[in-house]
Amino acid sequence: MLFLGYKRRYVIILAMEMVKERFVLYLRMIKFSHSVFALPFAFTGALFAAGGVPSWDQIFWIALAMVGARSGAMGMNRIIDRHIDAANPRTASREIPAGKIRLIDAIIFTVLSFVVMMYAAWKLQPLCFYLSPLAIAILALYSWTKRFTWGSHFVLGIAIAGAPLGAWIAVTGSFSWTILPLCIGVVFWLAGFDVLYALQDIDFDRSYGLHSIPQRFGIAHSIMIARACHVMTWILLAWTGHIFGVNDVYWVGLLIIAGLLVYEHSLIKPDDLSKLDFAFFNMNGYISVTIFVATLLDLFI
Repeated sequence: MLFLGYKRRYVIILAMEMVKERFVLYLRMIKFSHSVFALPFAFTGALFAAGGVPSWDQIFWIALAMVGARSGAMGMNRIIDRHIDAANPRTASREIPAGKIRLIDAIIFTVLSFVVMMYAAWKLQPLCFYLSPLAIAILALYSWTKRFTWGSHFVLGIAIAGAPLGAWIAVTGSFSWTILPLCIGVVFWLAGFDVLYALQDIDFDRSYGLHSIPQRFGIAHSIMIARACHVMTWILLAWTGHIFGVNDVYWVGLLIIAGLLVYEHSLIKPDDLSKLDFAFFNMNGYISVTIFVATLLDLFI
């Protein structure tokens, strides 16, 4: 009996480890850690919409909608790009081309993620639910645009800009032009750092017939385009502050963001892309969190 008890416990522990490994595998597939890019902008939009902190219910459902949307978007991108990922040495080890996650499992995961997003949208506002198919369509469009236009970076920016816009609608139940500068700022912010990220695939994109700003304009011009995008981001964030009549804390946050943007671009040089990952992952995470924290503190202080 004692042996059977130990055996049963061993089987349970083994099963739990397998579930944990599988769970981590899916988190890696969708780059869950990158949620820090969009989620703070969603909460920033919610803060402006509420003129303070939204209700706990709204915070929960906004967060769940964002997790579902992003998980579904990344899953769909991995499915659509699986053959491209397999051909690119940099991405060949990703979970689907490497055979770690089956295609059918990735499809089920993606569908369930979008179901979660749509359910959370319904719990927030009927208008959010009605607009959710449009959001999914834009997310799907991005995965195909690199096949025919170098403007794919801006399509991705538009998809991510749905975060603050969706949060605004979730809190207010309606659309307002006042939130648009923040949304457009997100478009330029995302497009700018996605251009930098695409620098590492410039040779592969040219050989495979894919389109991107680096593939079309070269490294030096692409860096200048990314800088121009981030200048526009800062201007639009400042415009957002003016529209909502923010106080000093928000402007201090913008000064910090300006410093982060300058530092980010100082890391990237046409003849030295060795610090690209740090500039992409760390700096842009700091920027999105900074604008959220600055907005939150400004509303309190």
